[in-house]
Amino acid sequence: MRIILLGPPGSGKGTQAKLLSERLGLLHYATGDILREAIEKDTPEGRRAKPYMAAGQLVPDDIVNDIVSARFRRSDKPTRFVMDGYPRTHAQALSFDAILDEQGLDLSSVIFLDVDDEEIVHRLGGNRWTCPNSTCKAVYHTVVNPPKVPGICDLCHTPLYQREDDKPATIRKRLQIFHESNDELIRHYRDKGLLVEVPGRGDIESIYRAIVKALK
Repeated sequence: MRIILLGPPGSGKGTQAKLLSERLGLLHYATGDILREAIEKDTPEGRRAKPYMAAGQLVPDDIVNDIVSARFRRSDKPTRFVMDGYPRTHAQALSFDAILDEQGLDLSSVIFLDVDDEEIVHRLGGNRWTCPNSTCKAVYHTVVNPPKVPGICDLCHTPLYQREDDKPATIRKRLQIFHESNDELIRHYRDKGLLVEVPGRGDIESIYRAIVKALK
């Protein structure tokens, strides 16, 4: 099974990707993880990405594409995976199509978690807390998914933090950027007959069940 998970910021992609990985035996590939791995391994592509990551900037499409391409050309290339955060643009999707075709891998499905903008603003506007532990990265919401102990991660007991960009005005700007880049991306996968839209509202388990049902 090979899945791409799409959705706006705050839609729960990371949470659902982690569940799919754990329960279906899929490798979870988040864009940040792939970039950090390339930098840690000091690959040529990682060296190109490093200055952007260090400055907190988006890594250009061509560098991200080269990093993903190099990862899928390795002898231990992933054959069962869920992609979380990649591709994020139409150009990246075209590059990933070419990579998968080269490796003889077909996508099983592209799941789009459909959550309206106002719900996203409600979710992220001061209520979202994140675990900074790179091996955990759990995300909590003070209303719908609060940690058992306020301010502390349930899984690894690391103090949680709140990102600066989890403010309503910033969130709306992020959503605008998301729509500008993702509308074409969504059309691309819909035209290929791969896109399945799953409502992203409700509790975590009900959304997971809806995704699994869509995959079947």
